[in-house]
Amino acid sequence: MDLFDKFDQVVALRSSLPFEKADPFKVVVDEVISETEAVIGGRRTILAGTNNYMGMTFHEESINAAKEALDQFGTGTTGSRVLNGTYEGHKKLEATIADFYGMEHCMVFSTGYQANLGMISALGGKDDYVIIDADSHASIYDGCSMGNATIVRFKHNDPENLERRLKRLPEDAGKLLVVEGIYSMLGDAAPLKELLEVGKKYGCMTLVDEAHSMGFTGETGRGVAEELGVEHLSDFFVGTFSKSVGTVGGFAVSNHPKFDVLRFVSRPYIFTASLPPSVVASATKSIEAIKRGSNRRAHLWENARQLHTGLKEAGFSMATKTAESPIIAVHLPDVMMGTRFWEHLLLEGVYANMAAPPATPSGMFLLRISVCAQHTSEQISEIIKRFKKTAKAVGLNS
Repeated sequence: MDLFDKFDQVVALRSSLPFEKADPFKVVVDEVISETEAVIGGRRTILAGTNNYMGMTFHEESINAAKEALDQFGTGTTGSRVLNGTYEGHKKLEATIADFYGMEHCMVFSTGYQANLGMISALGGKDDYVIIDADSHASIYDGCSMGNATIVRFKHNDPENLERRLKRLPEDAGKLLVVEGIYSMLGDAAPLKELLEVGKKYGCMTLVDEAHSMGFTGETGRGVAEELGVEHLSDFFVGTFSKSVGTVGGFAVSNHPKFDVLRFVSRPYIFTASLPPSVVASATKSIEAIKRGSNRRAHLWENARQLHTGLKEAGFSMATKTAESPIIAVHLPDVMMGTRFWEHLLLEGVYANMAAPPATPSGMFLLRISVCAQHTSEQISEIIKRFKKTAKAVGLNS
């Protein structure tokens, strides 16, 4: 048997999609002009599908720090954190993140994906339970698969359903509740207060993934838990550098006195090469800037509200009633319309993301837009204008 036969349905579906001049799996960015514009396929394009929420990819201090680290330490460590891969910069970055969150301990991982893999697989043991939102990110599901715990799912953002699930579990069992602050496809915020309170009521340790909320939510940008005043209800926070921080990497923070033992039992931490010194240096400067970036946060929220309101008033079916994050998602009726809409929009000079199952809930097709703090009001207006023009061109009854 050919081991690729199992993918025949995927190949058939891809072949059936009506792409004519562009393919989302083959998009190449020819040139990056700024945080909000690039050249794609020879066409100047507004970037409305990146996760560059705080616009830190061209932050001057971060770039200069990366250049200095390259000159001083070279291009990489060629080792894991438990071998030769811990440099002065890695420890400084961990101290910076711990200070940012007001917590005692921090571990930096090589990606945000690995942060969830490393934390969940290590914490969830043989006789334990890991309880997750049904719409959790793939990294959370994969972290569960790597561990030996029993996995329990509850309905998306539903505290009552969570409580019903927890009532059925043994009182004395080890339990880890994992939720996200903002969900990456719909852009909806979790009711963290209610979810975490239910978790604590039933003896759970709690982990909040703030990957898509760090930087712009809360007074200092720590995320939804800070915004809602419930950080004390979470035992662990996980996040990434590939969104608001503008580079790559991940982290976990905690006040638990035994936290550092995870450095010796978390396989994705132990067996992965550590981040290059240039990445570590740029991430440190970006996080310092985010902490004092209240003006950027305010403008980002203005952009999100302007885009959501404009598309809603134009008649598009929105995934959320209001802008709950910089992720603004538009419902499309099916994958064929999603394909045509995405392609025509790109040809109109706006790059967004087409999202379909399994990235989205079953049967849900989205055009996912994400705004940046560096988008101008004029660019947001232009995105709305080109969305309306695209809807007319593809025959979407908006």
